[in-house]
Amino acid sequence: MRTYAKPIAAVTGSLVLAAGLTACGGSTEASDEKIVTVYSADGLKGEAGDGWYDKVFADFEKKTGIKVKYVEGGSGEMVQRALREKSNTQADVIVTLPPFIQQAGSKGLLQKYTPQGADQVGGGDKASDGTWTSVVNNYFGFIHNKKELPAAPKSWEELLDGTFKNKLQYSTPGVAGDGTAVLIKAMHDFGGQEPAMEYLKKLQANNVGPSSSTSKLAPKVDKGELLVANGDVQMNFAQSKSMPNLGIWFPAKGAGRPTTFALPYAAGLVDKAPHTENGKKLLDFMLTEGAQREVSAVGGGFPARKDVKATDANAIELAQLMEGVEVFEPDWADIDKNLKTYVDAWKSATGS
Repeated sequence: MRTYAKPIAAVTGSLVLAAGLTACGGSTEASDEKIVTVYSADGLKGEAGDGWYDKVFADFEKKTGIKVKYVEGGSGEMVQRALREKSNTQADVIVTLPPFIQQAGSKGLLQKYTPQGADQVGGGDKASDGTWTSVVNNYFGFIHNKKELPAAPKSWEELLDGTFKNKLQYSTPGVAGDGTAVLIKAMHDFGGQEPAMEYLKKLQANNVGPSSSTSKLAPKVDKGELLVANGDVQMNFAQSKSMPNLGIWFPAKGAGRPTTFALPYAAGLVDKAPHTENGKKLLDFMLTEGAQREVSAVGGGFPARKDVKATDANAIELAQLMEGVEVFEPDWADIDKNLKTYVDAWKSATGS
């Protein structure tokens, strides 16, 4: 285990579907066509056009003349879409959270490419086989309504209290990246699959029900419809700028120390991408020092590059938020291999 040593980055946004995805595996489009298609988990594109993606994509198009076509959804949703299109590839770049980026790799959806600047990304934040690299760092967390619940809960056990009946919700494991993160953290904190499922079975008495999108939970918490929900630090920090009642916190087990783990936005070049060279250029651009310096200032997250030290007001506030929080490293290989088993166990325990 390790304690927090660097800042964060990650997830906001509403469903955005780009039109005109007509590429047929690259067979009918000119290789010099000035477009690149990105399939991404939500969180980095601002609802008001003020997110990190908005700035980076605009700068990229201005520099290269290459237009970004953007498709957004849940992490698992984006991988499944790319998988369905495997014989008729339409995406050039996919950006998603663990364990779904590992899933994309194991299903043969990614081709090897090491972006410029990847040498400055930590070993745990990129694939050993060169198929993906983190472009924005982020951490799993929970949110609470600061007006209705001024003091954030400290432990998982507190969430079992009747106060939270129909006032608590978390996104669906196996569908949403942050929902899957609930399972991962619970299994870590409770010491294994069985005790984690026993807890989540009890928690179900207070749970409102499934949600395919984590980002949609924050407005409900801000309005007081929910007191507590899951999320991730970057997304919720960005949302808090327009949702003043959001507070970020990290559950502990009992009287223990609060814990979390890294949920970076990881990007890979899609196998048989219709615009492979443009995809490479975009991956290179997202890891430039200039783009990385804007991760915190614009996106409310933390740079993936170790040599970029953010000192803006957002970075300072996020660093303070993470003080005293223990960051553990999940066994992603195990999770990738056994994800269906864990999700099925959750469905059985909760009756979902």
